[in-house]
Amino acid sequence: MIATAGVGALGGMAAWSQTRRAARRDDFAAITARLDQELKDERTQRKLLTSFVLDLLRWAHRVEPTSQAGPPPDPPPELDLSPWRR
Repeated sequence: MIATAGVGALGGMAAWSQTRRAARRDDFAAITARLDQELKDERTQRKLLTSFVLDLLRWAHRVEPTSQAGPPPDPPPELDLSPWRR
């Protein structure tokens, strides 16, 4: 009877640790998927921001005290400028 209880306890612990291991693997996969998506989004925003800054620099080089360069270029609509706006 004690041997049966011992084997049952060992089996229960093995199943429990295997379930925890699988849950940790699933959590890790979910976290890495979210981080990959956030990195992709940030890279896209950086590319858009860089292109906008370059457009502004090109516009600034054309502006002279006597020239009519027109208004500065508008940012791309996909560019999220909310961190810089209050």
